[in-house]
Formats: sequence, C-alpha cells, structure tokens
Amino acid sequence: MSAFSIIARDPASRARAGLLQTAHGEVRTPAFIPLASSASVRGLGPGEVEALGYDIVLGNAFHLFLRPGGELIAQLGGLHRFMGWGRAIITDSGGFQVFSMGHGTIADEIKGRRGGLRSGAILSIEEEGVRFRSYIDGAERFIGPETSMQVQAQLGSDIVLAFDECTPFNVDRDYTARSTERTHRWLERCQRWRAQHDSAGEALAAGAQPRTAGRDGSLFYGIVQGGVYEDLRVQSVGAVLASGCDGVAIGGSLGQDKEQMYEVVDWGVRELEASAADRPRHLLGIGEVDDLIRCVELGIDSFDCAMPTRLARHGVALVPDPSNRWRLELDRPRWRASNELLLEGCPCPACKGGLSRGYLHYLARGGELTGARLLTLHNLTFIAGLVGDLRSAVIDGRLGQATAALRAGAAPGG
Repeated sequence: MSAFSIIARDPASRARAGLLQTAHGEVRTPAFIPLASSASVRGLGPGEVEALGYDIVLGNAFHLFLRPGGELIAQLGGLHRFMGWGRAIITDSGGFQVFSMGHGTIADEIKGRRGGLRSGAILSIEEEGVRFRSYIDGAERFIGPETSMQVQAQLGSDIVLAFDECTPFNVDRDYTARSTERTHRWLERCQRWRAQHDSAGEALAAGAQPRTAGRDGSLFYGIVQGGVYEDLRVQSVGAVLASGCDGVAIGGSLGQDKEQMYEVVDWGVRELEASAADRPRHLLGIGEVDDLIRCVELGIDSFDCAMPTRLARHGVALVPDPSNRWRLELDRPRWRASNELLLEGCPCPACKGGLSRGYLHYLARGGELTGARLLTLHNLTFIAGLVGDLRSAVIDGRLGQATAALRAGAAPGG
C-alpha cells in the first residue's frame, strides 16, 4: 500500500490534496514545512508549532551531524524525543549546505555575490563525497551518501532525503550534466546503504544505539536535479523514479526569476504526472506566498522554506498585500504610532491579543526577543492559513476562486 493517497484533484490544474502516512502520523497536503534545522523552530516550543496546525517539521542532517552529532541524538532517543516533537520529521541530506558553503544563498549565487558560511568552506567535491571545513571549528570533515544516510537513520527521520549536489545557476550545461549524473550515482549509493542496514538491531556506528533503517517506516525521497535544462530535468526524473523511491523532491537551481522557476518546476511535475502520479512531490527551499499559490497549481504537494521565520527575526510580518510581496516591514518609522493590528481576524497571539503595530515596531526596532517570537507565531499562522485554504479549495472544487482571491489580497482563513 502506498504511503501517499490523493483525496481530491483540481480539474483545471495539477493541484491535488492528499494524505501522506508516516511513522509519526498523517501529513495533510498541500503542506508547508517549518524549518527546525538545528532541532528547533527558532523561538518556539514544539507544542506551539503543533498548535498552529503543522503536521511536520524539517531537521537538517548537516547541521545536526556537526553539532551535537547523530550518535548523541540516537543515544538520547532520536530527534523526536530530543526536541520533544511527536509528529513527523523530514531531514535534509546536506546537499544544499554543501552548495551554500561554496556559493552562499541562491540569490547570492545567481547575482554573482560571494556568500556562504564564512568560517566553513568546501575543500573538494569528488565522487566519494564532499570534504569541507566545519563552520563550527574549522576542522576538516567529510560527508557523502553513506554518511548522510547514517546520520538521518540515527536521527530517526520519518522522511529521508537522498544526498545530492545542488547544482549552481552560474555553471555551464556540461558541468550541470556531470553533476546531475553524479547525484544519480549518489542516489544509488544511498539506496544501497539503506538496503544493507535494513535489519533490526544493527548498530549504525560505534557507540550508537541500535535501530533500523527502512523497516522503521522511514520514507525515502530522491532529488531531481538538472539545473535549467529541460532534457536534464526529464532524465533526472527518470533516474529518481527508477530508484524505486517513495517520493520525489525537486531541487537545485530553478532559474534566475520566478517565471523561469515555474517553468523548471513544470517540467519536473509534468514528467511525474505522466509516470508516477501517485508519489508525493516536494519542492525544496521554496515558500514565498506567490510561489506557494502557483506551485500548488503546478502540482507540488509539500514545501519547506526559512522565509516566514527568517522574516520574523528581521521585523517583517506577513500580511495580505501582494503589491509589497505580502510583507509589512515593522521597523519603518510610519508604524511608530500606529494602533492598527497586524491583521484583523488573525488568530495569532499578537493579533488576537490586540497588540498594535506601534508596539511591534518598538519591539522590532529594539531587537526584543518577544517581538521575534510574536512575529514568528504570526507568520507561521499566516502560512498555515494560506496552505489550509489551498487544501480546502482543492477538496471543495473551488481552487480557481481561492487563488484569485488570495492574489487579489484576501486574507488567509477568510
């Protein structure tokens, strides 16, 4: 029986609503996945995240591999117990962190800026894996497909992502093709590791607590690469599906602007719709409001992104204002004496508690932790409402009306 079931489809697009069964409960799709990269949704307790309506969070195997280490987390009962989260966890494999050490953010790389983890650096990307300097202490470290699978098994992930190379935008087609082929070979090695360790009670590493991989109910997602080249994307979808994975993630460079990104996503989903319509589709690192709306229409089932929590830490609230990218910058002087709420009818603690934009401006300008917490709760409430509206609209057969209203500035949950 498939772990993913589609319960409704939109006849005018590829959008669908579904249920993904994991070892720690159901995930309702379309789903937005908040980041708990270092075993914490920053500023919030696990109960608060669950109360907002989220079924799943994302932990980052790369960061947790470096600190505190997969062995320690396994000894303490796995990532669910370690962070006090009882629902599903998906773990990123480390491929994007390799990219960020070399190129910074996606925007940095596209615009030719040098960014990344300043005290960490890639030493080499080879067939065996990646050698790098840790951003924590500068020590030389190695991560490859087997390392990533071992760490994710130690964490006890419900959804394991294959180790891949996140191909940059500013490279030629030949490099992208060679990198994508290597990602496919790494995918095979990930699968071999899981098959070899799919037995009860086998120790994963010296000193680690015994646990299983595969038979523990974890799902495995391959990652589609191929840059901005349609034929490479099509080939990559074929390679990922041939691996027999439980789900498919779309990653790598998606282009230099939104129009190109939607085109690249469309190539991948089109192939998946034709060949494996029953498998869940995850879009890595994407979560802007307009991107969620459009990519649900394109047929994506789940998303992860730092956007709502990162904006909150910088004093930015999400509001129904498409003309300003759904953003309200509270540190602007115009809000200093404002008695307005962030959003009328919003059930988050800031809005429900009657806190004014003037007060939140004061907290944001002062760098108060209370402000970051309140805005994090507000932004995650906004995104939960948005994705919930999209899901309900697919089920009720009114997605076209719902997306038109949201793009025109309707508030989620209205």
